[in-house]
Amino acid sequence: MADVQALLDQISEMTVIELSELLKAFEERFGVTAAAPVAVAAAGAATGGAGDAAAAAEEQDEFDVILTAAGEKKIQVIKEVRALTNLGLKEAKDLVDAAPKPVLEKASKEDAEKAKAQLEAAGATVELK
Repeated sequence: MADVQALLDQISEMTVIELSELLKAFEERFGVTAAAPVAVAAAGAATGGAGDAAAAAEEQDEFDVILTAAGEKKIQVIKEVRALTNLGLKEAKDLVDAAPKPVLEKASKEDAEKAKAQLEAAGATVELK
């Protein structure tokens, strides 16, 4: 436990720039996104163990499908958004025009990956978080 406390003390003394560099290094080393390291750090502080936090991050079972850009085939993307969400034409168009916006929230990993594939096939740029 002393090692964890020493690590937390070191992190609390870091500048914002140093924390940003630590975050980038963490992302590269462990192959995670920006949202996951924050959750891992918070879970590590709460549980007192980095191993417990890493296990919790790997077990993520809900994902958000974020439309980051519609691309050149905007009409096809709108059709896919309508198919995935059951939104009306105007609502789907507004969502696509307002990108980046979440298309699906708290979807299973399988559904999120399927939605991402459909939207990318239509020409959109999509992120999973």
